[in-house]
Amino acid sequence: MNILTLFIDRLTRRQKCVSLILLGALVGCGLFFLYILRAHSYLGDDPSACVNCHIMTPYYATWFHSSHARNATCNDCHVPHENIARKYFFKATDGLNHVSKFVTHLERQAPRPGEAANQVIMNNCIRCHTDLNTTLVNTGKVTYMMTAVGEGKVCWDCHRNVPHGGRSNLAATPDAKVPLPDSPVPSWLQKMLK
Repeated sequence: MNILTLFIDRLTRRQKCVSLILLGALVGCGLFFLYILRAHSYLGDDPSACVNCHIMTPYYATWFHSSHARNATCNDCHVPHENIARKYFFKATDGLNHVSKFVTHLERQAPRPGEAANQVIMNNCIRCHTDLNTTLVNTGKVTYMMTAVGEGKVCWDCHRNVPHGGRSNLAATPDAKVPLPDSPVPSWLQKMLK
């Protein structure tokens, strides 16, 4: 027998019922929290999922009006594409990083990618534009790690305004029209909170 079984066997019937109710409430609150955060929307590649968080509104608006909007989603540039496990692991860790900064009020008005995200973005620039860089323009293939040691430039050193424009922050796009999601809070609960 394992320790958990021994522990459960020592509980009274009443303690087991209370424990089960508390566990159910905890799981229910956790699932409701994930629903309120629209966690399910991040499993796909729909760019409108990014505006679940208001701080991403200018990034969506500037992307939507860029040349990349016709051919690339947010995930095409901002998550790795080597395999599905790496893609979702990166999305989860990057998302948790965003949430933790938001909850602790450490977010910047204009968030910038970190080192890991910069490497992913550069790799995706290369992935999509390999023919352009090697055949048409003949710039060769410069990796992000090469740029880190001064052997070349990252793509956005020259292409700063692609695809988000020169300034992507809340002040730069005050009247941006974006597909803001409806509130996930049920109407009966909204009425109770008023």
